[in-house]
Amino acid sequence: MARALVQKDLLSIAAGFTDNECLPMDLVSDAVQGLAAEGRTDILQYGSNQGRPGLRDEALRCLSDHPGESLSEALPDRDSVLISNGSQQSLYLAMQSLCEPGDIVLVQAPTYFVFVELARGLGIEMRSLPTRDDGSLDLTALPQALDALKASEEFHRVKAVYFVSYFANPTAHSLSVLEKVGLADELSKRSWYLPIVEDAAYRDLWFEQPPEAASVLSMNVFEAFPRLYLGTFTKPFATGLRVGYGIFSDPEWCQRCARLKSHQDFGTANFNQSIIERVVLTEGWQRFQVEMRAHYTRKKDAFIEALEETRLKDLGFEWKEPQGGLLLWARGPKSVDTGIESRLFEAALDHKVLYVPGAVCMPEPDAQVSTMRLSFGALDADLFPEALKRLEQAVITCL
Repeated sequence: MARALVQKDLLSIAAGFTDNECLPMDLVSDAVQGLAAEGRTDILQYGSNQGRPGLRDEALRCLSDHPGESLSEALPDRDSVLISNGSQQSLYLAMQSLCEPGDIVLVQAPTYFVFVELARGLGIEMRSLPTRDDGSLDLTALPQALDALKASEEFHRVKAVYFVSYFANPTAHSLSVLEKVGLADELSKRSWYLPIVEDAAYRDLWFEQPPEAASVLSMNVFEAFPRLYLGTFTKPFATGLRVGYGIFSDPEWCQRCARLKSHQDFGTANFNQSIIERVVLTEGWQRFQVEMRAHYTRKKDAFIEALEETRLKDLGFEWKEPQGGLLLWARGPKSVDTGIESRLFEAALDHKVLYVPGAVCMPEPDAQVSTMRLSFGALDADLFPEALKRLEQAVITCL
């Protein structure tokens, strides 16, 4: 990634950034001007550690607006919501509140590579839930895997389950109702009520239709579990504002994370929160969401078309068209190593194209895999054919 910043002729299909062309400067500008016109100097002052009360209410409303959500009166209220610097900070705080060095978290394999780095930085170990090639949970293999783990000496160190549930980073897979129910059932059968951390950062970035499954906060099968739902206002809007949130089933868990947050920053930027709080109440917010989805649908289509024009399929690569998000997961022949130290990665850099090696998304260290994460979010669509042609040429030099 550092090389991409200094090598200006490098085409990056690695970084999962949003598209500068799609950023809502007009809505942000209108919000700032409106706040200024009202003389709202308070927005330049420190805010509360847990976040603006109105924005916490909006986080609950945004969750409730998703199809299938049916939050009960007992779950949750604004005291169970923490506004954070992107959903990433809430994820970090959750792990910090749950785990000590040497503890274990159950994850998908592959999983969000920033979480992999986060966990290792905190001294947390990861164990893979049985996962198929497309990123779906293997419910057939799950009972045996859980039995083996509960019978092991590691059992007492397992402290949580983490998954990216909608258009997952990196596979773009969305967990189905069947997968979520299956996981909850198997854990419940073993009376293993681990905290469940659901990362929904990409949930709003759907193309044709929203994902079917409700969050763990609304599913009755998870009622006995401590739960945390991670969302963001800014991934589907203006990523640089960095305003995310965590919604907790347990207010005490929320307060523990809030205390930890106070050690870090004593509150997400009040100015940024104020902008989001104002924008989400306008018609422009909903209009932008529609336009944003249409924009990324076009980019996804252009990326798939450019992929199909290469010889990568003939060379043994395969992929599944994503239904949302900014990413595509490609799998090469088993004989191909895509890792950072591999010939292919170096050849790609020599051909001036950058991808994310699948190995960095694996919970197990030093995993040798033939996968790569490709992003169509940030790069100009006109450059997709050239970038993928360079990737094809890099593959050819290594076969």
